[in-house]
Order: sequence, then C-alpha cells, then structure tokens
Amino acid sequence: MIPTPSHTYHAIHCEQWLEILDQINIGAFTVNLEHRITAMNYSARALMGLKGDSAEGYDCREVFCDVPCHSDCLLADKQRTVTQDPQVELPSEQDPHHLITRIASPMFDSRGEVAGCLTVLHDHSPIADLINRVHYEARSLKIILDNLDIGIFTVNRGGLITFFNTAAEKITGYQRREQLGHSCDALFGDPAGTDLDRLKAAMDDGRTRTLEQGQLTTRDGTPLPVRVQYLALRNEKGSIVGGLATFRDLTLLRRLDQVISDRYTFEDMVGKDPAMEKIFDKVRVVAPTEATVLISGATGTGKDLLAKVIHAASGRAGKPFVKVNCAALPDNLLESEMFGYVKGAFTGAVGNKPGRFQEADKGTIFLDEIGDMPLALQAKLLRVIEDQEFYPLGSRRTRRVNVRIIAATNRDLARRVAQKEFREDLYYRLNVMGITLPPLKERRGDLPLLIHHIFRRLCAARTTHPPDIAERAMEILLNYPYPGNVREMENILEHALILSRCNPIEPAHLPDYLQAYPVRDPRQAPPSTPPRDPEYLALVEALDTHGWHRGNTAAALKMDRTTLWRKMKKWDLNQRLQQRG
Repeated sequence: MIPTPSHTYHAIHCEQWLEILDQINIGAFTVNLEHRITAMNYSARALMGLKGDSAEGYDCREVFCDVPCHSDCLLADKQRTVTQDPQVELPSEQDPHHLITRIASPMFDSRGEVAGCLTVLHDHSPIADLINRVHYEARSLKIILDNLDIGIFTVNRGGLITFFNTAAEKITGYQRREQLGHSCDALFGDPAGTDLDRLKAAMDDGRTRTLEQGQLTTRDGTPLPVRVQYLALRNEKGSIVGGLATFRDLTLLRRLDQVISDRYTFEDMVGKDPAMEKIFDKVRVVAPTEATVLISGATGTGKDLLAKVIHAASGRAGKPFVKVNCAALPDNLLESEMFGYVKGAFTGAVGNKPGRFQEADKGTIFLDEIGDMPLALQAKLLRVIEDQEFYPLGSRRTRRVNVRIIAATNRDLARRVAQKEFREDLYYRLNVMGITLPPLKERRGDLPLLIHHIFRRLCAARTTHPPDIAERAMEILLNYPYPGNVREMENILEHALILSRCNPIEPAHLPDYLQAYPVRDPRQAPPSTPPRDPEYLALVEALDTHGWHRGNTAAALKMDRTTLWRKMKKWDLNQRLQQRG
C-alpha cells in the first residue's frame, strides 16, 4: 500500500511547484520524514528512467540508489538547510557517465518544523544557491530555487512583483530590492505590450503561455530578447493568487542570427547621450529614403554598424549589403574589385568577373574609408552616383545597377577637398546626408551603459552572466579616454573577462597600460558649476542621509552605482568622501 503524505497542506502546495519546475524541464521529487517518496514530476521520472508513478510510496534510498545523498541526508541532520552535489553521475543505457546537478532543501509544515525533503535534479544546469524567502503564504516552502540559469519572477493578482531571483537580477540588471512590491510593467517596456498581456491571461484562465521571441527591458533601458513562459501561481487551495514568468536570455541566438543574416537594428546602437539621440532621430528619418549617406567619425566609433542599421531599416533590407574597404586594396586592384572586369582586360584575366557594384545590385554598397580612394577612381564613382552605370575594366559596354551608396571616413573630407586630394563634386554628391559619430571622450555619460552592454554581449557568447565590476576597476574604466573608442573598449573588456574567468572584474584584470593610466586626483579643485545646483544639493542630501554609503545612496536615488560614481565625480564629491575617512 502506498502511504499518504503526513502533511496534506504542504503536499498540495509542493505539487504545484513540481508542476512549475516541470515547465522548465527541471526534475523534482519530495519525500516525507520516513524517507518515503510522496510526489515526483515528469522531468524527474524521465531523468531517472522511471515510468508512471511507480516510485511514489517507496523508500527514496532504494529507488535512488545511484544518487549519493545518504552521507549528507537532510532528514538525518535537520539543522542543515541545503545540500548540493554540483555533478552527480546518473548512469543510463545511453550514457553511463550522465551528469546531473542535485540539490535538496528541507520542507516545512505549518508550524515551521521539518516535514520532509525536496530534491531537485537538473540536467546540465549550473544551480548554485538557495534562498529562504518567498512572498506568499507558502511558509511550508520557505526555501526555493533561486540561482538557476534562468530568470524567474512572480507577481500577485495586482501585477506587483513578489519574488525576483538572482538570475533575473543578472539578466535584467535590476536588484531584487528595486523590484519587490513594484509593478512588473517596467520589465516589459513602456508602454507594456503583448508580453504583459500573456502574463495576465495566464493568471485569468490558468493556462501556460510560451513566447519564443519575447522582450524584456533591462535596467538601463535596453530591450532584451528572451524566451518567456507565463504560468498561473496557485495557493494550497488551488486558487490563482498570482503569476510566474521564467525567461532565458536569447542575446547569443540573436547575435548568431545577426552574423548569419548580417541584419542589425537600432537596438544595436547603444547611447543615451543627447548627441547620440540626435543621430538616432536623423537615422530613423533618412534610413527609409534612397539618399546617399556619408558617415564621419574617428576609428572605432561604430561607422560600420551604423551603415548596417541604415540598410536594415531601409526598403532594401532584404537585398545585398556589400562592403568595400577603399584603404585595404592597392590602387591597381581597387578598380577591378569595385567595378569588375572582362576577359582579357589584363594579364591573368581569363574570364569575366563582376565587381562589388554588380553584387550590390538592388541593395546597398558601403564604401568604407572613402577618403583613401585614389583620385582616378573618384571620377568613375561620381558617374555611378549620377547615372547608376559604369564600365567594367576592359569593357566597352556599360553596366547598369540600382544601388544605394553609404560611405564612411575617418578623415576630414572638407580639408582633403581644399588640398585637392578629394574631388569637390564627389564630396557634395556623397554628403547628401552627413552623419558624424562623436568619439567616446565626448559622450562619457554613455560609458556605464556601453560597458554593461558589451559585457552582456561578450558573456552571451560564453553562455555566462555578466560579471560584477569592482569599484576601483570601474573608476579606471570610467576615467580612461578611449582613443580607440568603442573598438578599444571591446578589446579591454574582453581582456578583463578572459583573465577574470567570470569572477568580479578587478583592476589587475585590465590591460597593463590601463592600470598605469592616471585617475584624476579627487583633491583637485571642484568644477566651476555653482554649488547651489539642484542636482548637487539632492546628491549631497542623499549622501548625508545614508552616511555617505554609496550602495545605500544609489538604491535610495534609484540609480546604479556606476551612475552615482559618475555624478560624484562630476561634482568632485569623492574628495569629501575621502576626508570623511
């Protein structure tokens, strides 16, 4: 005879959580104080190779003889709160060395006493810690899984967040304390769309919804591609008391898709600086047109990416995007590369070869480093712009094409025109719509945003969460002028990520030349801005209120620590902090 659970209240609630874990392919089972299995979900049965409910009612030490939990059994030592085996070998016919993660936590009855054990079996998933906090009346399930590699948050019937796990913090950038008790609208963007509707619908009818391509909004306002599941959350009586959402970061899949399709969107251009916002507004207007665009900017500012964004937002998005680096090819090869050649045009021309303009027909051609194009070729390019036709090398017949031209340069073309090194008529033909990307030293307010964005992208390729950044390391990153701009920043952050091995980034993980870069002395004279500025006064008041503790002050002002550091530097408040001790 199969025994019945000794604590019905707790057993009913646990069954709900077993079903929830089933939705995210995590196996789980419960046992009572007599080591008898009281419930098991389908994922656990599949992992163990069991059928039906054949294990329920039996001694867990007999059924799970291959899971070595006897030495640290929670039921034998009721003072323990958690036991974990990161890699347990669970042999099967298909794989004799099958590894899973096992973690167990005690279950509590209504009096707060241990009533059994909940064991989770997860196939190839890094489970780290447990927490002993959940904001429902489910005191019997005090300890729940918090550090799975997927984000989880729960809401009550009013849509207020009641639980926010560690993975959700790392993925979204929000701290748990910033979300608990607040509406989940911010996570779904402003205004919240169909994602929020699905969560509400799941709470209305109790049916699970899955969104393969959903979107959340990170703390810094960046849209994040995610796969989301929405479930109803029930109490011990079976009544719906809220909702639960699980989400996985799809940044890596999105990046892979972009590499394959070579299509980018405005979301790939990061920046909230007024100069960048003005550029984004201009691009949104010019992208759908056929206007020729000239992108100027220092090396590493993102000219290549902006060209791809313009193409992807145009009516030619489904057509070829062809790039030509005018500085990478010798002058005698650049013409044949751009315009192609016919058989016999020169020694070795054994057949016809189309050029890049023909490859870009009906699409966009991106002429990078246009300022290095030789004068002889500039006249031929001018004819393509004006007439949409050209002569392939060695041919007497013109070829017609329908292309949009986007050019980019890190040189001052107006000066080159004055020096007779660039054709004036070509310059004006290219500069129908001129866009100049500012260097990083002129948009320092975007540095924290860019640092977190690049770390998230780099970590996506490694399927890890972005690491924390030590205060001193962040100060170095925020003070460095980045002469190589975004490209240099990417190299610096990748260097730090490799050396840190996904641990918090310390100054020692940064390149040597960056560690040696002098950080501005906080004892220098304060800026000339009047000290009665409202921002200054509000900042000092908040710091005074919280004893100049930067973490607590940032939380009270609802900003991240990096933003607070930047504002303190702006007003030279680090000097006062140093004087305080």
